[in-house]
Formats: sequence, C-alpha cells, structure tokens
Amino acid sequence: MDNAAERLDIIRSRIERARRRFGPPPVRVELVAVSKTFAADDIRPFLAAGQRVFGENRVQEAAAKWPGLRGSYDGIELHLIGPLQSNKAKEAVALFDVIETVDREKIAVALKAEMDRMGKRPRLLVQVNIGLEPQKAGITPAEAVAFVARCRDVHGLAIEGLMAIPPEGVPPGPYFAHMAELAAAAGATTLSMGMSADFETAIAMGATHVRVGSALFGHRPAP
Repeated sequence: MDNAAERLDIIRSRIERARRRFGPPPVRVELVAVSKTFAADDIRPFLAAGQRVFGENRVQEAAAKWPGLRGSYDGIELHLIGPLQSNKAKEAVALFDVIETVDREKIAVALKAEMDRMGKRPRLLVQVNIGLEPQKAGITPAEAVAFVARCRDVHGLAIEGLMAIPPEGVPPGPYFAHMAELAAAAGATTLSMGMSADFETAIAMGATHVRVGSALFGHRPAP
C-alpha cells in the first residue's frame, strides 16, 4: 500500500473530471474508500495520505479495526454499506457516522430506539434493491419513496438519501438514472451509487457519494 497516495490522486482526479464534465448537480462528490476485509495496517497508508471517509460491510469487522484507527487519526467518517441486522443496531449507531443500509421497518424501529437511547444521530440512507435481485438487500424501487416517508413521519428518522448497487454484467446507467428519479421524488439530497468499475457513470447520473474499493486497495484478501 506504499502507493496509496498515488491511487487516491488518480481516483480523485477521475471523480473531479467526471463532475466537471457533467456539471452540477452534484456540486461535490464524496469518495468513500471501501476498506472491508482489509486490515488496519492496510488502511493506515490511505489515512496518512489524507483519506478520511471509509466504508465497511460488517459491524463486527469494523468494531475490531476502527476504534484504534480513530485514536490515531482525526476526522474519520465511517459508513456502514453492508446489510444491517436489527440485533446489531446498537453497535452500528455507536460505531458509524453514516448508515447507508436502512431497508425495512424493523431496522428503522431498532435504529430510532438506539439513537434516542444514546443521543447519537448518524446520518441515514435507505438502500434500494434497484435491480430487484433476490440475493441483495434493499427496499424495492416501487416502495422506496413511501418507505422514506414512513421512516421520516412514523419513525422520526431524518433520512438523508438513497443507496444502491446495480446488477452486475449489464449497463448500469439506466439503474443509476432510476435512482436519481427516486431520490428526487423522495426529497433525498444524498445519492450513494457507483463503485470502482462504474463510478464515473454514476456521477453523470447525479451520485453524491461513490464507493470505491478495488481501484484503491487492489484485490481483496481471500476469506
């Protein structure tokens, strides 16, 4: 990871070129470095190079790495980008600054209870299963706008935006465009979509956050 700064510069330059090419919105695109499965020692070079926003898939894995890293580096913003179980809501609220995977009523209820108990308010996004893939988490596109409204009006959650992962092996543009339509209908200001292979297309469609892993960290360690 000794070329972490170089990799960051390349990705940030590509993000900025895409943003300028397609114009606002968005005015700014946030890079979320996806550090799932990588050890703290693999992450430190990116922190040293100035990256402060990271994404993790699992609460337990993040809990093992990030408290120590936060003790060494200021200004870290940690995103949960993997599925959340209701029994992990307490840990998630305590650990993460942004939870991108609110996708059902049970999670909304659990998060609100823990947020009230702790007095902590992580930013929240609703995950949309934009491709209607049975193996993926997320609310269906048809239900997304109404679910956001219920989270706000019934559960008292300040939902900020939407998140999605389009299907693999097909052009992502139409899925990103659909997400932009849903975000507008839901009054969402944050749109987290686009990964290493397609983040420039996502930016063209209005992404405010792109989640980049392999283009920064390389191939993930074998499980």
